[in-house]
Amino acid sequence: MAASAPDEKKTPRTEKGRRTLRKLLDAAAGEFGDHGFHEASISSITRRAGVALGTFYTYFDSKDEIFRALVADMSESVKRAAREAIAPEMGALEVERAALEAFLRFAGEHKEVYRIIDEAEFVDPRSYRMHYETVGARIIERLEKGGDSGAMREGLGEIEAWALMGMNVFLGLRYAIWRGEGDPDAAEVAEAANRMLQSGIGRSTD
Repeated sequence: MAASAPDEKKTPRTEKGRRTLRKLLDAAAGEFGDHGFHEASISSITRRAGVALGTFYTYFDSKDEIFRALVADMSESVKRAAREAIAPEMGALEVERAALEAFLRFAGEHKEVYRIIDEAEFVDPRSYRMHYETVGARIIERLEKGGDSGAMREGLGEIEAWALMGMNVFLGLRYAIWRGEGDPDAAEVAEAANRMLQSGIGRSTD
C-alpha cells in the first residue's frame, strides 16, 4: 500500500527511510487487523516490522498516530487500485465495473482493511468519515463525467454516489471478506453489479 506519513517534519527523505515507513505501516496493518486497535501495541508493531522501538518514534508519536496514518494509507491504496484498473478509453459504466472489480481484488488481498476502517469509526471518527467522503467524492466525479458524456443520466450526484459506494462496500464484505468455495469471482460480481446499474431492477411495464 502507498506509504503515508502524518507529519511533514517526519516524512522520510531517503529511500531507506521510505522503506522503513512502509515496514511500519505494513506491520501496523497486520497487527491492527489481527488484534484490533486496543490489543495492539507499539512494541508488537515494531517486532513485526523488524525495527527497533526507538525507530518507531522517528516516524510516529503514538499508536493513535500510526493508526490514523494507516487509515489514510489504505484509503490511498484503494484509490490507486481503482485508478490503475481504469483505462482512458473506457465508457462510464465500464469504469464503474473496472473500479469495483479492482476494489474486490484489493479487499480479497488485504482483508484487514475492513476491520481497520470499521474500527476507525470509534478510534478516530474523523479519519473514518474522511475515508468515505473521499471515496464518495471520487464516485460523484465519475458520475458527473458519465452524465456529461451521455452514458449516464444527467444530474447524478451525492445520493447516487453514496448508494453506489454502499453497494460496493457490501459486495466486498460478502465476496472478498466472506468469500466461500464456489462463490463468483471478482470479475463476475462486478459484471453482475454493472448489469444492475445499466438496466436497473424494476420490471418494465411497457
